[in-house]
Amino acid sequence: MSNTHTSFIEISKDSDFPIQNLPYGVFSTSAQGAKKIAVAIGEWVLDLTTLEEKGLITVSEGDRVFNSETLNKFIESGKANWSKARASIQNLLNADNPTLRDNDELRASVFFKQTEVIMHLPVHIPGYTDFYSSKEHATNVGSMFRDPKNALLPNWSELPVGYNGRASSVIVSGTDIVRPSGQIKLPNEDRPTFSPCRKLDFELETGFIIGKPSDLGAPISIENAWDHIFGMVLFNDWSARDLQQWEYVPLGPFNSKTFASSVSPWIVTLEALEPFKTHSPAQEPKPLAYLQEDLSANSYDINLSVELKTEHSNTAEVISKTNFKYMYWSMAQQLTHHTIAGCNVRVGDLMGSGTISGPSKDSYGSLLELTWNATEPLQLSNGEQRGFLQDGDTLTMKGYCEKDGLRIGFGEVSGKVLPALNFDFKE
Repeated sequence: MSNTHTSFIEISKDSDFPIQNLPYGVFSTSAQGAKKIAVAIGEWVLDLTTLEEKGLITVSEGDRVFNSETLNKFIESGKANWSKARASIQNLLNADNPTLRDNDELRASVFFKQTEVIMHLPVHIPGYTDFYSSKEHATNVGSMFRDPKNALLPNWSELPVGYNGRASSVIVSGTDIVRPSGQIKLPNEDRPTFSPCRKLDFELETGFIIGKPSDLGAPISIENAWDHIFGMVLFNDWSARDLQQWEYVPLGPFNSKTFASSVSPWIVTLEALEPFKTHSPAQEPKPLAYLQEDLSANSYDINLSVELKTEHSNTAEVISKTNFKYMYWSMAQQLTHHTIAGCNVRVGDLMGSGTISGPSKDSYGSLLELTWNATEPLQLSNGEQRGFLQDGDTLTMKGYCEKDGLRIGFGEVSGKVLPALNFDFKE
């Protein structure tokens, strides 16, 4: 569809969800109500489950792909059906199509205000992997905790570093975050203590959703990697920095990362992001052959921001602005390296980008960097300071692309920090 394509739905110019976007999600009209699949259009949710049931959308002949509580069945139906569904939905929303436009009763049954529905996790996530692919972020952390002259470990520039996370604690935006507790080793103590996390942080990330499975023992080539990606989400991979510093040697993060990871409710398809493709930073040294991409654009120009609202403030304050285009390793390289040893992927798998930081301090993607491990506290406009997140803080991440009058957005991913649980351990 042309970028000038218009809908009969009135959409503001600063909306994340024009007819050229149509991200997929799962909603219900009440806490106990049935979960249905939808796209976002302007301020509205369009119920695809009902439209398919009424025969107004047919994606797969003889089968219904939207009669499910998650998007997995639709995604698994294949890339051709992704494009077919998108074209069918855009046709129904077209300003010149009377099917929905002129049928008030039908419109009332399939359009719902986004502010009046409950959004759910859009996919069943069989597995979750988190990468570490921002050179700026890795350099900052390496400088902070190791030698600034050797901030990057030797493997970082050779492969997309990552670890397998915990899929069971991936949650949808709006879900509260209970402050984690665990072992903390204070510098002046011989042994660790059990304590609520004192250095709770966010990590500004995006994630991509696997749309095509692979077989065990059969790596995905760099040439085919993009065909296995359905779309992207905003992603906050909450982090307990003090738990992590004690536990991560020798096997990496564990409890410091497993307590919660938040995703935005809308999945933006790669087809919608196509106009915003750009090039990743130059890679030096040149990657090994299996990680070498062709010269076409392999990244996206996505503006990202982080907002913090404290319990004592009426408004949220922007504390970071960055861009996805700074990522050193591309999504295709991440996926290819993930499978190079023979690991199989499944539809709905989530791959986190890793913290996205830019070149300037105001573009860092975590409080660890923004406050340099709390040694340079963040000064908020209401007079409060932050080294790390406090109870009652609400953290919101937003993202959008904009070019030639077209804006494609992701909505937001947010979460409020609740106090740690009380433990009464008997010695």
